Amino acid sequence: MNGFRLGRVLGFEIRVDFSWFIIFFLILWSFSFTVFPQATPGLARSTYVIMGISGAVLFFASLLLHELSHSIVARRKGIVVEGITLFIFGGVARTRSEAETPGDEFAIAGVGPLTSLLLAIGFWGAALLAENGGLGDAVTTVLFHIAVLNLALAVFNLLPGFPLDGGRLFRSVVWRFTGSLERATRIATAGGRWVGYAMVAWGILEAFTGQVLGGLWLVFIGWYLRNAAVMSYQQHRIRDVLAGVRAHQTMSPSPVTVRAELTLQQLMEDVFQRSRHVAFPVISDGAAVGLVTLHQLRDVPRDTWPYVTVHKIMIPIADSLVVDPDENMMIVLDRLQASPARRVLVMRGGQLVGIITATDLAHWLERARQLDDVRT
Repeated sequence: MNGFRLGRVLGFEIRVDFSWFIIFFLILWSFSFTVFPQATPGLARSTYVIMGISGAVLFFASLLLHELSHSIVARRKGIVVEGITLFIFGGVARTRSEAETPGDEFAIAGVGPLTSLLLAIGFWGAALLAENGGLGDAVTTVLFHIAVLNLALAVFNLLPGFPLDGGRLFRSVVWRFTGSLERATRIATAGGRWVGYAMVAWGILEAFTGQVLGGLWLVFIGWYLRNAAVMSYQQHRIRDVLAGVRAHQTMSPSPVTVRAELTLQQLMEDVFQRSRHVAFPVISDGAAVGLVTLHQLRDVPRDTWPYVTVHKIMIPIADSLVVDPDENMMIVLDRLQASPARRVLVMRGGQLVGIITATDLAHWLERARQLDDVRT
């Protein structure tokens, strides 16, 4: 996901993926020009727009509270939560590991729908108070619809398809009775695929019976859920394989480096044109100081290449770019995802000993799979 940092809430970093704007403006448009005018006719158009903005903000605040509840319980269970990302289908808490017991999994998953249900009750009560207190139809309508949406969110998330909360609850139960997280994940993600297929079929039926827009939306959500289930199982398998692996086992040792004082013209002619690699560690006075990529070079006007040095455009070394050779690969995977160059440098005692790229990781996983096939 790509996006930007919104801020921190209760110690959790909140990020907004660019895809979130799609669903935000769809909901804003739907509220302002369809839902609220039909529910409360006769108001000014500007009033409907204000209602739409208020409703959209309250709905996404509810989504954020839903994800915060997951994150708070996960943190209490000892799981490192790096933050929350809002995107087109709601939100997701970014964690470094999974629950260690079925009970922890059940608690973390179950608190989300419970939070949404409590929010539904709260907004319903607020709508009744607004109606009885004479606050007007506009306020009452917005609060009532947010209550309904939170109830719908709770019910939808209880569907037994991973990675929905209901799928995670289902996984925790299967895990409890089988004693195998691997088997439970396989069964729960299979449930996620079939729930996705069922939603696609329902959407197609809706489209053929005249509800084209709603049907297409169901198809879209269903197909997304199916793909999310497949990806969740793949990510679980990767985490399972990498759990006991260290950085030095996957790195490319003694990587080719470039000097910080090279001009970009020299970098292109002497390095990039003679190598298959598209990124290199940058060295100054014998020490690694950053990374330079072909993409960065292309962003600099060509007529300045003879005068601009690598040091001017490189990505400086930061914690997200460096790992220790003995670092667990789960930490390395997080660093790879956070690195703007999709690479991390492996350093011991300030000395560069290797580099890890997504390709290195993929090759290691493929070798591990082949060795597993040989053993079986």
